[in-house]
Amino acid sequence: MLSTYTLLISCADRPGIVAAVSTHLFERGFNILDAQQFDDPETEQFFMRVLFADVEPSDHPAPGAGWDEIATRYGMRWTLQRRGDRTKVMLLVSKFDHCLADLLYRWRSGELAMDITAIVANHGRETYAGLDFGDIPFHHLPVTRETKMEQEAALWALIRETDTSLVVLARYMQVLSDGLSAKLKGRCINIHHSFLPGFKGARPYHQAHARGVKLIGATAHYVTSDLDEGPIIEQDVESISHRDTPDDLVRKGRDIERRVLARAVRNHIEGRVLLNGRKTVVFKD
Repeated sequence: MLSTYTLLISCADRPGIVAAVSTHLFERGFNILDAQQFDDPETEQFFMRVLFADVEPSDHPAPGAGWDEIATRYGMRWTLQRRGDRTKVMLLVSKFDHCLADLLYRWRSGELAMDITAIVANHGRETYAGLDFGDIPFHHLPVTRETKMEQEAALWALIRETDTSLVVLARYMQVLSDGLSAKLKGRCINIHHSFLPGFKGARPYHQAHARGVKLIGATAHYVTSDLDEGPIIEQDVESISHRDTPDDLVRKGRDIERRVLARAVRNHIEGRVLLNGRKTVVFKD
């Protein structure tokens, strides 16, 4: 089997980057299968995603061998992952379990190449009696205003113990502290039941109904210390009418939330997302 790799690069834009990357890979016996790039004129930053593979099984140097010289020359931030390697993901949930159920289904069906390190909830296991967790460890970490710091310390310890790479807030209705948000920068995805930046905070569907909107949506974004203002990864919308009640909006919104969160998780674990300040660059199929 030939190995396939994904290389993600971001750095200040300047001539010669593409040539340096392609030459490096060619000289080490790799073939570029797909390459996407974006030059942001506003930030003067360069972003690139390269999918490449062995030309044939050989004992050529590893893909990262000799890369430091190029990365230093261009001041690159970069990651390299082998296709097929599975991302360690922790799922956090509160009372509503529709996003959790959807992610579990997509994981079991092979759509999401991830290993679930744990399911963490601030409600007891009986809340999710209808879901089959199989052998996935379940942790009940209740939280109150008074115990928030202790609960987050236990959560952070669990993330480290399981070597979790990505934390997914699958309708986890707790605001992470500034400290934990900083520790999880770029590797914690939240699903917000609104088309941000509109209707932030609690009860966004009720806010939308009160304003008489004709579209509702959902937004998956990276978590930051600013509530519901992290870099957006994925969004979607659906039409509604004046006949829809707040409960109708909640019901229809669940479908949007599921698919938006799943697409965001997939984009992250497949190495398609790069941070660009308060925004993201997402290289789609």
